[in-house]
Amino acid sequence: MRWTGSPTGRECGMHSSQWSQWELSDIDGQAREGEDDGHQRCAFDDDLADFESNMNIETLHIGMKVRHPQYGVGVVRSLTEQTAEIAFDDAPRTIAPASSDLQPAEATATLSELEMPLANLIRDTAHVVVEALGLEQKDVLVEGLATRWQRGTLVMRSADSSLQPKEVPLETFFHKIVMIRNSLRVLEQKVNASDKLSDADKFDLQQYITRCYGSLTTFNILFKNKDDQFRAGAQGSAVSRPNA
Repeated sequence: MRWTGSPTGRECGMHSSQWSQWELSDIDGQAREGEDDGHQRCAFDDDLADFESNMNIETLHIGMKVRHPQYGVGVVRSLTEQTAEIAFDDAPRTIAPASSDLQPAEATATLSELEMPLANLIRDTAHVVVEALGLEQKDVLVEGLATRWQRGTLVMRSADSSLQPKEVPLETFFHKIVMIRNSLRVLEQKVNASDKLSDADKFDLQQYITRCYGSLTTFNILFKNKDDQFRAGAQGSAVSRPNA
């Protein structure tokens, strides 16, 4: 209620001093109410910002480093439609990214709707450029390649002795195997996280991916760490056979 009468306040039956006291009290109350509303709006905006800043399942991929406010830094090992299996320092845990304040622990880059660690993108790009320019240094150790295969050579020799054998540096061959593995992992992630595929479709596609992994186990001998090797079972799928 605001006064619209004469300056003296007599039209509303009050002295000017009484009106001034009433008006100031009313204005002060409205100010406090507006301040409370402002605090509520700010609190809501903060909650909304926190919710929007949380990672969702689509932004994760197998091998990605993430940070959890309670468990610290971990590595994504497998993905489902809503959760991620993450290996932390103390133990593996199943985390729902959308509600756990999960954050990336490394820089990332997104290309054509595919997100991968920035370090991986730079390393793969640099390796391709160096290989294309013929600048590969023979004395450089390749990360992930078992020690006994460093600076080795893959020789493909025909039964026909008149044909020249083909030699490929094991570092180059190993890099191509790793790229195949990484692509399969990304494909598996996309299948598991897709909301357009039925459970039956996911299961069928997962079987093909699993067979690819099984066919590539021959090259596990090249890997230094067992965690990086191909496994005959699915690498991280939580897709089970749909009920008939």
